[in-house]
Amino acid sequence: MTRVLVPRECRPGETRVAATPETVRRLSAKGCTLHVEQGAGAASGFDDAAYSEAGAQLIDPAAAADLWRQADVVLAVQAAALAEQRPELETLRPGALLLGLLEPHGNEPLKQRLEQRRLSAMALELLPRISRAQSMDVLSSQANIAGYKAVLLASAALDRYVPMLMTAAGTIQPARALILGAGVAGLQALATARRLGAVVYVSDVRAAAKEQVESLGGRFIAPPEQEQKPGESGGYAQQATEAFLAEQRRQLTEQLSLADMVICTAQVPGRPAPRLIDDAMLQHMRAGSVVVDLAVAQGGNCAGSEPGTTVVRHGVQLIGADQLPCSVANHASALYARNVAALLEHVLAASGSEPSALQLDLEDPIVSGCLFTHHAPAGVAA
Repeated sequence: MTRVLVPRECRPGETRVAATPETVRRLSAKGCTLHVEQGAGAASGFDDAAYSEAGAQLIDPAAAADLWRQADVVLAVQAAALAEQRPELETLRPGALLLGLLEPHGNEPLKQRLEQRRLSAMALELLPRISRAQSMDVLSSQANIAGYKAVLLASAALDRYVPMLMTAAGTIQPARALILGAGVAGLQALATARRLGAVVYVSDVRAAAKEQVESLGGRFIAPPEQEQKPGESGGYAQQATEAFLAEQRRQLTEQLSLADMVICTAQVPGRPAPRLIDDAMLQHMRAGSVVVDLAVAQGGNCAGSEPGTTVVRHGVQLIGADQLPCSVANHASALYARNVAALLEHVLAASGSEPSALQLDLEDPIVSGCLFTHHAPAGVAA
């Protein structure tokens, strides 16, 4: 039996959990024994009784040392924080697998620590965006939530109605929304804003995004003409050139002057977020308008935005929205846990008749793509 441990999250503000009662049942049916720390799902609406009824064994964090030493797999949301803050990580046996968000880009100190402990680790941020891995794509499921919630935040902060209203006092025109980036978060923001009744314009460096935007009822802002346009690599947007971004900023200034709400979603994995709105551009926006910056944790698409807070510049509210999935903890956890379960099931299937001795197939693009460190369990060839 594969022993799977689900600890409580330790990063401040993290309300999600890496396994739900639903995925406990699912993984138990695959031959796993689930050990869940008491209170692990409380912040996301899953109580201990629900885990127990699903077949998990509840453990007291203060008396869990033996289970950490015996665990084959540890599932976490903020796995990097877990590795840094939980001393129990040092007791994991060599070859045990840590699976979660590991902030892998440039995180050499964490990598060295895991290597020293001879632990395997899979960083969900590195999962390749291929069709076989869609059910495991944590970044997409969480970005979907962020795009949805960003529009609700902007709508609540806006000093105008969002939909068009015809009243006895006259007609109220619909709000105009501008979305920067047509990835998963941007497209969900588009869909949500349209459902609320806004007129939505979407800007993206990829001309190919036009069809997706228009299929959801948005109006696509064609990127500037350049000899070489940014494209995609492995399903992720590539970083645009500075010249291209400068031309795009000039084009966006006019759009910003007309916008009531702006949702910023442009990010490039492993690099600072592109700065799309500078201070001079903000001065063209209407006082009372709102910018929600989903890229704020990576430096921000908008000048002046700050993580986890709202700043007013030139009369414009800048909302630094860096943890939006945590504000929808129940559904965010449900989706995250399903993604994680799908990936673990994939790994278990490749381990054959000895699932407790996890054998990570380095020829598998899903496994090799998100493998951060690798050490085979004792007695198993690497």
